[in-house]
Amino acid sequence: MASTASEVRPAILTVDDDPAVSRAVSRDLRRKYGEHSRIVRAESGAEALDALRQMKLRGEQVALLLADYRMPVMNGIEFLEQAMDIFPHAKRVLLTAYADTSAAIDAINVVDLDHYLLKPWDPPEEKLYPVVDDLLKAWRRDVRKPDREREIKVVGHRWSAPSAQMRDFLARNQVPYRWYSTEEPEGQRLLDAAGADDHELPVVITVDGEALIAPTRSEVASRVGLATAPERHFYDLIVVGGGPGGLGAAVYGASEGLRTVLVEKFATGGQAGTSSRIENYLGFPDGVSGGQLTDRARRQAAKFGAEVLTTCEVDGLEVNGSARSVRLTDGSAIDAKAVILATGVAYRQLASPGCVELTGCGVYYGAALAEADGCRDQDVYVVGGANSAGQAAVFLARYARSVTMLVRAPSLEQSMSYYLIQQLAGIKQVTVRTCTEVAQAQGTGHLEQLIVRDLNTGRTETVDTQRLFIFIGAEPRTGWLDGVLVRDKRGFVLAGPDLSLDDLAEWPLDRPPYHLETSVPGVFAVGDVRAESAKRVASAVGEGAMAVMLVHRYLELL
Repeated sequence: MASTASEVRPAILTVDDDPAVSRAVSRDLRRKYGEHSRIVRAESGAEALDALRQMKLRGEQVALLLADYRMPVMNGIEFLEQAMDIFPHAKRVLLTAYADTSAAIDAINVVDLDHYLLKPWDPPEEKLYPVVDDLLKAWRRDVRKPDREREIKVVGHRWSAPSAQMRDFLARNQVPYRWYSTEEPEGQRLLDAAGADDHELPVVITVDGEALIAPTRSEVASRVGLATAPERHFYDLIVVGGGPGGLGAAVYGASEGLRTVLVEKFATGGQAGTSSRIENYLGFPDGVSGGQLTDRARRQAAKFGAEVLTTCEVDGLEVNGSARSVRLTDGSAIDAKAVILATGVAYRQLASPGCVELTGCGVYYGAALAEADGCRDQDVYVVGGANSAGQAAVFLARYARSVTMLVRAPSLEQSMSYYLIQQLAGIKQVTVRTCTEVAQAQGTGHLEQLIVRDLNTGRTETVDTQRLFIFIGAEPRTGWLDGVLVRDKRGFVLAGPDLSLDDLAEWPLDRPPYHLETSVPGVFAVGDVRAESAKRVASAVGEGAMAVMLVHRYLELL
């Protein structure tokens, strides 16, 4: 029988290179929390990380990390940053002997610090315990329970496209799960127990033991605690799309008192959420993964009261007097005073023969982080020459024997950031082949070979591979806005000064559109979906915040 949350003792880990201080903090913590928590003590960052990895392998939970700032070799901030990748939901406290403002600012930006504690903390009843009490309460409220992490199971085949899509959906939404392949005995046993066969994949087994056979994403979302339906019928603001621009709008909208709901069809984070490392985002000198940035933004939006809905796909926008109605594919609708469109873009499909048929079976669009482990000791290919392709190549090089980038352009300079070009040049497993394209993808049931073409000579070459990741072009997928607002020839939404007098022939107000406002009053566009936008994470977040300011201005005149 699965253990309950009350039976599991989460760990509190402390790390301090001073043995006397390390013993003192462990003693004080054990005296108050030893009955319900396991106190783990380490005297270096490396020792503490080893302990965390062992606890992760054993399926244990860590509730709180307390790290001294001024440790040699690896300081407290550096330790906490690496610890986040192992236990992202653990609360983080930085210990310091004196008020070091720069260290606190660095920690807040780099590791999303929860508290900054000065040493000494005597008496602990006044300076230590109240802080730890609050953080443990917050952890219990926010974290997914340990039994969920151990018991949610996904059974599928490595070359099953629906199985790959389900793994990607769970990973992108940060839902812990365990993967069982039907090629292995335990996976086959679970499949038999569920009464399913190889033609009904994937099978998702919930924490309660319910077997969902070839379920929809919405069915799975409702079982794992993701919100899929709005709590009310009318809002001040609807944000469509959960990428950086949408999350930025949700955070600022909710924090400024607007009743805000964010509607996302797959997972928050957008294309940025799949990035293994964003190195040039302001305030993160050591970089931040797209998953970490997305998780922080999503929690921040929820903290301010924004609703975040997943598996909700929008297929229509209507103007009903002063209300704006967003119609969903399930036939329902959500009404609000204003709407912010932040739907981003999708990677363009590669037209080469074989790619469509093998999508999800060795051919993937975007980073497909859930597939990284399957790349071990493999020769992997990446198509594309922009930052997203470069970041994927850097990430995949940690697993694959080799990563070959296929780039149609003669160089990377015009499409990729300089820092990333230099980073790729320093990774021996990565090869960049310019003026090269995929002519054909081949394989029976899954990808086995690529035929690549040299664009200068026209010569072709056949290479063996089981993994191809595609990052080409950008399509806004705004067909659902036909006849409602003005877009350019490529489908990007026109807003503010980009709207011509002809575009505004039916504009009903005396004033011109605000900077991010579309041809429909009260409907704004931010991020990659907007025509002529910068196509960068930071600019999308900034536009989300600016749009909220303009929403307030719009609402004042209603």
